[in-house]
Amino acid sequence: MSSQKSPPNPAYPKGLVGIVKQMNERRAPLGFAKGEALPPLDCDLAQMAKQRVTVPDESSRKTSDNARKTWEIAKELEGQNALLHLNGLLIAHLRKRSQPAHTADLFLRLWTEHADVLLREMDLRWKVSSLTTFGDHGKTPTQRSTGLALSTLFGAMKLYESERLFSGREADRPFTLDGRAAGPLPLQMDAFSLVDGGLDVNMIGRLWEEAHGDPVIQPLAHDMLQRLIDDPRTVFRRLHRLRARKLRRIEENGDSETDTGVTLPVSKLPAKTPTWGVVCTTNAPVQDVARFVAHHLEIGASRVYIYLDTPDPAVSRLLDGHPKVMLTVCDATYWKKAGKNRPEAHQLRQTYNATQALKHAKDHVDWLGHIDTDEFILSPKKLSTLLKSVPGDMAGARIYPAEALAVATGQTPAHFKLRTTGDGVPSSAVTDIYPTFGSYMRGGFLSHLAGKVFARTGLGEVRLAIHRLRVKGEDVLNTHDLDDVHVGHLHAPDWDSFLSKLDFRQSKGSYRVKSDDALKNVGHLLNYLRDEEGEDGLRAFFDEMCADSEDLRNRLKAHGLLLKPRFDPDAAVKKVFGTVPSS
Repeated sequence: MSSQKSPPNPAYPKGLVGIVKQMNERRAPLGFAKGEALPPLDCDLAQMAKQRVTVPDESSRKTSDNARKTWEIAKELEGQNALLHLNGLLIAHLRKRSQPAHTADLFLRLWTEHADVLLREMDLRWKVSSLTTFGDHGKTPTQRSTGLALSTLFGAMKLYESERLFSGREADRPFTLDGRAAGPLPLQMDAFSLVDGGLDVNMIGRLWEEAHGDPVIQPLAHDMLQRLIDDPRTVFRRLHRLRARKLRRIEENGDSETDTGVTLPVSKLPAKTPTWGVVCTTNAPVQDVARFVAHHLEIGASRVYIYLDTPDPAVSRLLDGHPKVMLTVCDATYWKKAGKNRPEAHQLRQTYNATQALKHAKDHVDWLGHIDTDEFILSPKKLSTLLKSVPGDMAGARIYPAEALAVATGQTPAHFKLRTTGDGVPSSAVTDIYPTFGSYMRGGFLSHLAGKVFARTGLGEVRLAIHRLRVKGEDVLNTHDLDDVHVGHLHAPDWDSFLSKLDFRQSKGSYRVKSDDALKNVGHLLNYLRDEEGEDGLRAFFDEMCADSEDLRNRLKAHGLLLKPRFDPDAAVKKVFGTVPSS
């Protein structure tokens, strides 16, 4: 007798004894009426394969349990091959405690001689039932072990996939990397490792090889395993997509290969549609600041926090006194009041300022996003509506980027490209779209792929960094990916802008070469082109990767990576400020 006590409120109060009893209560044999029987073992299956299922008169249901089951299966399979009806009826009898002596042999003969017809015409539910029957009544150890293993696998899938429906996510949508809970798995199991885990391939591979040992069950088992790995709605496909996301995050952001971080508790949610704002640290010209502020106010921002990295009288004149704009000039007085020296790296200044804004914003908005003045929220829906849909236990919301296709200087980009590392995009897309330079480009982008984060306000001591939320030196894991919205990045909106920012980006920005960078990356490529081919080489690169041409738009469109949003920041400036200001 086990010394372990039953857990409180067990799922099965009567334990395994009750489970077995409940299972057996449904296994009473199907009785036959006088003169009624299953087809004999030597029945003509080839002749039966030429027939179609017809439904007997409904009155026949009352003759016997066997007649009732015969009618029910015929009703379901009407018009289909008669072998499918025979298979279903044999399964129904073999699920019971007893059945005619030849039932299992006839089932095995059916699958030995006519597996091709059954596999071609049978639906997946009956195939799973057939595997279960092999597990119970197979004649060889391989038939029984393969049937039982696959039956258990598909039964477990049905249970957890049914529960997953209550998450509100469709079966083809994986959960987010940042939404991972920190609690333990049942039975003291270690969590599956997205990067290094081999449980999925070991399980599927062993079942595939096990089925090789028996020619009768092999066609059915291999058919179902192939369907399992092909279906986009299974846990295996979802884990594959999560693994790809994790590996991209490791490559893009230097994340560790383990899913480390903290889950930040969310104690307060807005009672109605949430309000939101954005924060940026900038030294951009007044015209660019005006476009940034006006665009976001026009699409619904309740607050815009602007931190001037260096004083700019023109920007101050424009924004001072605006009721929805909080302007802070980061001069020597500002840093002295903060009690710290001005950080040398602009990234550190950005993170510090955004974090200060997040503290102040709790009295004004429900969400605050950290973006740059060359970035614009692009969404066909109101951002407040999308933020309202974020699950209540998520501390942040991630929006992935779209890069503007370059136009002539002074014009506004009309088209944006999406990253080739998105879900469902084939690995060949980056070189299909950018045949010369694509292999050097992460996701086909010159700039970041990680996107930007909106944080709930009022979370306490949280750092709103450039691409993520952090608390006590660790990433906040419970961050939700927002769909149908992008951060439109005017990273290289025209040739002159690309050239003018090249020195800074190569020395301190997104093109700088790090000691551990791969040889094929954008930093090494631009260094080579600049040194060996000069402006002609840089122009060839820019034209392929950035310039808004019909050929590039067609290649992007072919892969579903072209975005044409509603975007007119100058019109927004006229509405908000009356006119586009001059410096």
